Amino acid sequence: MGALSHLKVLDLSRVLAGPWASQILADLGAEVIKIERPDGGDDTRSWGPPYMADADGSPTAESAYYLCTNRGKRSVCVDIKSTDGQAALHTLVADCDVVIENFKVGDAARFGFDYASLASRHPALVYCSITGFGQTGPLRERPGYDFLVQAMGGLMSVTGQPDGSPGAGPQKVGVALTDIMTGLYATVGILAALAERERSGLGQHVDLALLDVTAATLANQASNYLVGGINPGRMGNAHPNIVPYQSFVVRDGHLIVAVGNDAQFRRFVTTLGCPVLADDERFVTNRLRVKHREQLIPLLQARLLERDKADWLLRFEAAQVPAGPINSVAEVFTEPQILARDMRVTVPHPLNPELELVGNPIKLSRTPVEYGSAPPTLGQHTEEVLAAARRRNPASS
Repeated sequence: MGALSHLKVLDLSRVLAGPWASQILADLGAEVIKIERPDGGDDTRSWGPPYMADADGSPTAESAYYLCTNRGKRSVCVDIKSTDGQAALHTLVADCDVVIENFKVGDAARFGFDYASLASRHPALVYCSITGFGQTGPLRERPGYDFLVQAMGGLMSVTGQPDGSPGAGPQKVGVALTDIMTGLYATVGILAALAERERSGLGQHVDLALLDVTAATLANQASNYLVGGINPGRMGNAHPNIVPYQSFVVRDGHLIVAVGNDAQFRRFVTTLGCPVLADDERFVTNRLRVKHREQLIPLLQARLLERDKADWLLRFEAAQVPAGPINSVAEVFTEPQILARDMRVTVPHPLNPELELVGNPIKLSRTPVEYGSAPPTLGQHTEEVLAAARRRNPASS
C-alpha cells in the first residue's frame, strides 16, 4: 500500500500548480477525486496539440498537457454553481481529509466552499488554497499566471543573456516552473498540516501564492541581494557565485562544466592542458576566479575549442571533473540513467493501453510510488464516486 493510502483528497483545482500537488499525493497512494466542470473540464484538456493517440494511432481529446499532471485521479463532473452540485460536493468533503482549490480570492466563499465555511463543519479538514498572490496583501484579488509571476517575482530578471549579448533580454524558464514549484510547496504544506493534525486533531488552512514561491526560489540570488546588497542581473549560463560554472562552445557543439571547488579546478585545467592556471594568482581560489572571470573564461574557451564534445566528456569523466552534455528532451528520455531510474513509465489508459508518462522521482524503500491509474477521461468516475460518498455520508447528501 502507498504511504498515503489512508488519505482522501478532493481536488477542486485546475491547470498546473494544484493538479501537480494532487498528482504527487496520488502517486504516494492517496485517493484523489478531481472535480471538473461538465462543460469541458480542466482547462488543460484543450491545451494542444499534441493530443494522445488511441491504440489505432488516431488523435483523442486528451491533451499531452493534461496528461502530464493528472495521473492516478478519479474525474467527477460537478457544476459548483448549481444547488445539486454544491450538495454533491458537500457530501464529498465530508469524506475527505484534504481539499485543494485555486479559485480567485473570494470566489470559493460565494459557493460556501471557503476554508472558514468548511472548517466549521469539518474541523479536521486540511484546506490548501493556491492563488497568484495569496489570501492577504494588496494584490490578493488579482488573477495569477506562471508567466506573469515569473516576471513579477524576479525570476525573468536573472534568466537570459546579459545586455549587449546576442539574443539579450529577460527570458522565462522553458517550463512553468513557478506553477510546478508552487505545487511542490503545496504538497509539503499539506503533509505538514496532516502531520500536525495527528497531535491536535485539527486541520488548518494552507495558503500558497505563486509570487511568494517565486521569491523564495530565487535562493542564492535573493541572498546575494539581501545579504550582499547585489541586485543580480542576467548572466546567460554563467553562475553569479562560482567560476567556471557555465556552458562552453566546443568544436562540434556545446557542453557544460560545473567546477565547484579549487581541487576540481586544478583537475579541470590540467585536463585542458594548461595546469599553470591553477597556480595563477588570479585564479587560485573561487573568490579570485569570480573576481577575474573576464580574464579566465576566454582562456578556458580557447582550449575547449580544440576538441569535440564526446572527447572532452570522456576526459573530464576520467579526471572527475563535473561536466555534461546539453541534452534535448528526446535525448533525456532515451538516457540510460533516466530509464534505469524508472523516469519513463507506461500507464494503461482507457483509450491507449501503452500511454507513456514521466515517472515520479520520489524513491521510497518500503512504500514505493505506484501508478494506480492513468489520467481520467472527463467525468469517468462521476457516478461511482458520488454513489459511494452518499452511501458513506447519507447525512451530508
